[in-house]
Amino acid sequence: MPTDKSFIPLRGNYRALIVYQKAECIYDVTYYFAHKYLEKGDRTIDQMVQAARSGKQNIAEGSAASTTSRETELKLINVAKASLQELLIDYEDYLRVRELAQWQPDDARYQQTRAVLAKHNDSAYYREAIKIRSAETIANIAITLIHQTDTMLVRLIEKLKQQFVEQGGIREEMSKARQNYRNNNKEGEV
Repeated sequence: MPTDKSFIPLRGNYRALIVYQKAECIYDVTYYFAHKYLEKGDRTIDQMVQAARSGKQNIAEGSAASTTSRETELKLINVAKASLQELLIDYEDYLRVRELAQWQPDDARYQQTRAVLAKHNDSAYYREAIKIRSAETIANIAITLIHQTDTMLVRLIEKLKQQFVEQGGIREEMSKARQNYRNNNKEGEV
């Protein structure tokens, strides 16, 4: 008995999402930064690492939930976005209170960093590259990565909202699949 192939299509391959890959890079950079440049015992270490982790994990969880709940997927992607915004503020605070520079868009360092980060989604690249960078540089790398990832998350949220409007949620998919089955299997009816 064949089934409707569009009914509950397989989703959830979060590792293939560039936005997830970027979030993983943010986590790795943050883990290194927090443990290297913040004083042991500082609560900010755990807060920054947890915010970075939440960004990454909620993308994965939202993607996994997408098979049966677009609502849950949207909520979790938005939680990821909010977590990364919290982390962004921590990095900005770090630079501000230590009177270090936060690179602005007209700064050549910002432009160069932005271009390099746009090309690299592999966390191993960042884990190696940051070992020779200053706290100021790493914080600015993280800030730039967060901005790039935030832009991707905004686009993803808009795409998910549009898909929901066009295709509906699981209940509509289930009803449609059931109705299609009934329509295609009217044996013996006159």
